[in-house]
Amino acid sequence: MEEQISIVMAGHVDHGKSTVIGRLLAETNALPEGKLEQVRAMCRKNARPFEYAFLLDALKDEQAQGITIDAARCFFRTDKRRYILIDAPGHIEFLKNMITGASRAEAALLVIDAKEGIRENTKRHGYMMSMLGLRQLAIVVNKMDLVNYDQAVFEQIKRDYSSFLERLQIRPLSFIPVSGMQGVNIAARAPETAWYTGPTVLEQIDLFQRKEFPNALPFRLPVQDIYKFTEQNDDRRIVTGTIETGTIRVGDPVVFQPSGKTSRVQSIEYFNGPVKTSAGAGEAPGFTLDTQIYIRPGEWMTRAGDPPPQVGTRFRVNLFWMGHAPLVRGKTYKLKLGAHRSPVKLIEVLTVLDAAEQGVVTGKQQVDRHDIAEVILETPKPVAFDLVGEIEQTGRLVVIDHYEIAGAGIILANVKSSESSLEQHVRDREMAWKPSAIPADDRARAYEHGAKFVVFVSQDDQTGETLARALEQRLFGKGFKAYYLGMSNVAKGLDADLEESPETLDDPIRRLGELARILTDSGQIFITSLSGVDDHDIKTLRLLNSPHEIVVIHVGDTPLLSSVPSLSLKTGTDIVEGIESVCAILRQQNVLIDYQI
Repeated sequence: MEEQISIVMAGHVDHGKSTVIGRLLAETNALPEGKLEQVRAMCRKNARPFEYAFLLDALKDEQAQGITIDAARCFFRTDKRRYILIDAPGHIEFLKNMITGASRAEAALLVIDAKEGIRENTKRHGYMMSMLGLRQLAIVVNKMDLVNYDQAVFEQIKRDYSSFLERLQIRPLSFIPVSGMQGVNIAARAPETAWYTGPTVLEQIDLFQRKEFPNALPFRLPVQDIYKFTEQNDDRRIVTGTIETGTIRVGDPVVFQPSGKTSRVQSIEYFNGPVKTSAGAGEAPGFTLDTQIYIRPGEWMTRAGDPPPQVGTRFRVNLFWMGHAPLVRGKTYKLKLGAHRSPVKLIEVLTVLDAAEQGVVTGKQQVDRHDIAEVILETPKPVAFDLVGEIEQTGRLVVIDHYEIAGAGIILANVKSSESSLEQHVRDREMAWKPSAIPADDRARAYEHGAKFVVFVSQDDQTGETLARALEQRLFGKGFKAYYLGMSNVAKGLDADLEESPETLDDPIRRLGELARILTDSGQIFITSLSGVDDHDIKTLRLLNSPHEIVVIHVGDTPLLSSVPSLSLKTGTDIVEGIESVCAILRQQNVLIDYQI
């Protein structure tokens, strides 16, 4: 199969990216037959000077406005290999499109206008290359004809931009003086730049190396989904996703993060494909495990023995903000990290890069549009990630605001905090809490029972709910103040689509915990049932319900929690027997004080 490389062309608006690409297409005979003559004829008809950029700007809106508004792809080949060249937008309003184009590339050409020099967006695009991990970068100093091919102008741009890129830990492979309009140093050297001895643009393109799949790195697979088949007695649960880095073999022990659950690869499955015993980066197989464990989409499947990913709720991020509204504290956004989707909040703005002055601004309280900032973000539950300096593929994230990508960033560090924002909220809440004039002991004597929050945990909605409702009926029938509330009454559900509600993974548990704090403080036995929750959900409920306590009842054969529940009931447990077991726990904990049910 013929080798192919994707290259992105970036740079400030009107610095001549499309012209350079158009010239490359013409010089490599990559244009459709008659296309060049057709564009020339169009220019004559409209009394417009011919530009090679018109070969690329096919959309009417683009030609009318004179700016590229989307990432246009074109194809050409040299004697060495085939290329996909992506013309990324240079206008500041379309940086989001530029990131989309650059994210698919293996190398980059960044164009700078020799007469206009380095502009603010030139620096932003340099940052984008760093953020996206594009280390194969060549700088094309275009429009040298407008400065009479002055070597001093070229060398000054080279010094200034090299200094800027060095701060981003990028060393360009070359600086190439060209004139896209005149074809100087595009495909062949020209006498106008006799002082230049480096490669032409076409030669530099052939010098780019194809990006190899990172099989040597630690194994990382973001879990996209878990499928279960039931026909013909097929009880397999197949974990699916695309391998980002590393390799895996049948029999290898694996650890899922952030849950920490462990198992071993039993088989590697391909839909209508051959049976394989190993898989590597870039492949998208399915895996069966030798033990049944409950995991959620969005976890990272890692290989035991490999360096593990970071796990935390706070991380320091270099973030480029593209949202129309600023990134502010107190607002919940949506985080996309691999296959994981989570609410996320801004905790602190550390610094903001002033791309125009190459300086750093401190003390800002928000991140404005087109700012490049170093910030601390926080998720309500632990997430798994890698630092971009260790594994760049799993160290990138995007932030969604109002259904649109508003921010893109790289993770620099895991931030340990002595107190999470949730813990701070509970501390502030308790300091402001005004207790009832009726002591808890007086309520217990009057109600003839103590207060408690009883949580049934199961893998499906129905199993736990049946027992929870039966407990409510049993207690109420004996005159106790008991109340059952299901998650469907609190929110749409724990597995609701974040596209519809960015906070649905966070707020139902928090709302339930806040309700539990009130109802247990009123002396009631508050009952709920939850499906598909993990240890952090239970920890959150314990924290929000404090200073009152929780009784956790696990129902089912597959453990959902790493922590030990107050009581475990097997699938198929008789309802009457199950309720009696729960009541026995409540008597042991002095909730049902000296009374028998």
